[in-house]
Amino acid sequence: MPSKKTIQNIAFMAFLALLLFSPIGTFVKVQINRLLAFSPKTIAITDQKKLSTYQWQLMDKNGKTVSLEEYKGKIIFVNFWATWCPPCIAEMPSMQRLYDDYQDKIVFLFVTTDSFKKANSFLVKENLNLPIVQPVSNPPLEMESSTIPATYVVDQESNVVVAKIGAADWNSDSFREKLDILLKKQ
Repeated sequence: MPSKKTIQNIAFMAFLALLLFSPIGTFVKVQINRLLAFSPKTIAITDQKKLSTYQWQLMDKNGKTVSLEEYKGKIIFVNFWATWCPPCIAEMPSMQRLYDDYQDKIVFLFVTTDSFKKANSFLVKENLNLPIVQPVSNPPLEMESSTIPATYVVDQESNVVVAKIGAADWNSDSFREKLDILLKKQ
């Protein structure tokens, strides 16, 4: 008969495996990320960087290649995400609400390396209708990150005004106020 300590260790390992490798674990991680997501901060004007290039090629779900150059002079919201990323999943509902209200005022690019089939299945399952694209070339240096989610907001003068790594509440009143101030500059 195994000892009480051995049984406790086995139970603890099973619990960890459940959290790390099962849909239940993904659900728990998503919920924790939602609890910890705060409104993103704007970068101080003195610390803002200008985009070094707009020569970034992306492909939309119809196979059409678009260049970031097409959006120069507009406010651009770029989010790097994946279907398997709990923090990405956690922030998607707030992004959907923001997109619903601002889609005709700013450019939204939800960049994934997942296949369009997989990404679209995820969007349908989660009841989202965000405009997804895949990278064809490397993003500008100011938007390179080895971690996702990574979200950037570029203003009309090519300044990166928000650079947020990790989940955030993109639908917060304070972030909406920041966008509204940027929109008044147009």
